Amino acid sequence: MHDMGITSERVPLEDVRLGDWDFWGRPHDWRDAAFATLRRESPVAFFPEMEFPGSASGKGFWALTRHGDILHASRNPQLFSSYPSMAIQDSSPEAAEYLGTSMICLDDPHHGRLRRIVERSFRPRVLARAEESVRARTKRLVTQMIADHPDGSAEFVSAFAGPLPLQVICDMMGVPEEDESRVFSWTNAIMSEVQTKEEFVRVAQEISTYALELAEERRSRPAEDLATALVQAEVDGDRLSPEEIVGFFVLLLSGGNETTRNSISHGLYELTRHPDQRALWWSDFEGHAKTAVEEIVRWATPVIYMRRRATEDTEIEGQRIQADDKVVLWYNSANRDESVFPDPFRFDLTRNPNAQVGFGAGGTHFCLGANLARREIMAAFSELRRQVPDIHATDSPEYVLNPFVNGIKTLPCAWTPPS
Repeated sequence: MHDMGITSERVPLEDVRLGDWDFWGRPHDWRDAAFATLRRESPVAFFPEMEFPGSASGKGFWALTRHGDILHASRNPQLFSSYPSMAIQDSSPEAAEYLGTSMICLDDPHHGRLRRIVERSFRPRVLARAEESVRARTKRLVTQMIADHPDGSAEFVSAFAGPLPLQVICDMMGVPEEDESRVFSWTNAIMSEVQTKEEFVRVAQEISTYALELAEERRSRPAEDLATALVQAEVDGDRLSPEEIVGFFVLLLSGGNETTRNSISHGLYELTRHPDQRALWWSDFEGHAKTAVEEIVRWATPVIYMRRRATEDTEIEGQRIQADDKVVLWYNSANRDESVFPDPFRFDLTRNPNAQVGFGAGGTHFCLGANLARREIMAAFSELRRQVPDIHATDSPEYVLNPFVNGIKTLPCAWTPPS
């Protein structure tokens, strides 16, 4: 099996090219070593942008690779704006129009207004239902995986890690079960490796139509779900506009689905590669669950980066950054920073403290769904331990070629079938 995260070689600085597609096709351990070189020798480095077919290449970006600098940028949004995009590339006009109302690409006061409305929507009753849904769905999916694969082998992402967060989010939003496969295909398309403009516009229109129809139905027929909470939520007389409801629907589906799916997939792979850690956790699941989940998220870092825009001339690590320059926060590098994490390339489920930035690095854009994601990851491994305690990866993962998401496409696994 491929050893992810073991930095046995030093990558020369001149070989580190974050704007080159070939870089992202290299093994994870080599990329980890490359980011270690940046942290050590050039913590604020400038790179050209990746080129996409049919898109004009941008002017390049500054890469922040140290934990402290990423915290600084995250916690000073007046200096480092989230507008107009979270991606390094500037969006096409079609994408910009579609994503322009998403909280993740906005600054205060507009961002704060949206976040307050949405936070009100995460009412205790909605979250209590989500908690029930997590437990019920997890149990059902593991039972189904065992039943569907009597030989005790399956593809883990499609059998379990993919459906779980999607089903929980659909449940929270009030999406009927018969629509889940459609929603799943949309989220895959949003996060896909290669995407034409036509494909993006088609998917965007389909999601928009669906989200607005669901919202309209909940206005006339309220239910105990997040869609109802969103259309009813009000702060200072303000409600979400139709465009804002669509933006949040997309953010919840893509963000909540992709991050949790990949954390669970990376988690199983690392427990396979580190049987001592699995034995430790399995011997006292509750006692180690909290630190184990944080370490899985640190290790996986499912969202690799977020982009910001300098609002004025500033300086980081002695490097001058000009107003309007793109500044990219590399969370994967922050989560391996030797100055913050002792022995950062050791997978250690008891690591404490663990200042991982897998949900963002604090500040106004810290992930709204972080606690829900933690519960899902914990429930996933609790149920796997209960029903298939020896489940393990049987080969290396097939990774998604995408510098934004540390995604696992497929991960073959096996277990001893229950007698």
